[in-house]
Amino acid sequence: MAQIKRMECQVEIKSSADKFFDAYKTKAQLMPKMANQVVRDVKLVEGSGWDSEGSVRQWYFVAGGKLETCKEMMEKVNDKDRTLVYKLVEGEIMKAFKSWNSILKVMPMGEGSLVKWTMEFEKQNDDVPDPVKYGEFLTTWAKNVDTYLLNV
Repeated sequence: MAQIKRMECQVEIKSSADKFFDAYKTKAQLMPKMANQVVRDVKLVEGSGWDSEGSVRQWYFVAGGKLETCKEMMEKVNDKDRTLVYKLVEGEIMKAFKSWNSILKVMPMGEGSLVKWTMEFEKQNDDVPDPVKYGEFLTTWAKNVDTYLLNV
């Protein structure tokens, strides 16, 4: 029987929730510039645009000190709640996990925002470790994007 697990990570940022959400929703092609510490490249491989539901993107990123690639589909966009749902469809991650969704939610908080990433996954087997390195990657990515947005 499939067991979907969840792991969450969050980070407080100084950027506004709307500006930060917009960067992830509409400016994925700029992520290698905004977060070059962890995102090396991204290509739109399917779909009518970077910000459309159903679009598929090929990412090249560094997690746990190792360069990895994955293809993800933007499954759902909720502008009102500032939430994006991504489904991984291919890549190194899928060797260890049968399924993987990443959910980004950005909430206003004080002068800045709270960024919450939720990873929903099903491991290939019980020997697969929890995906801590991907949580660290997502947190670092968010911090990099925040720093970039504050300096443009």
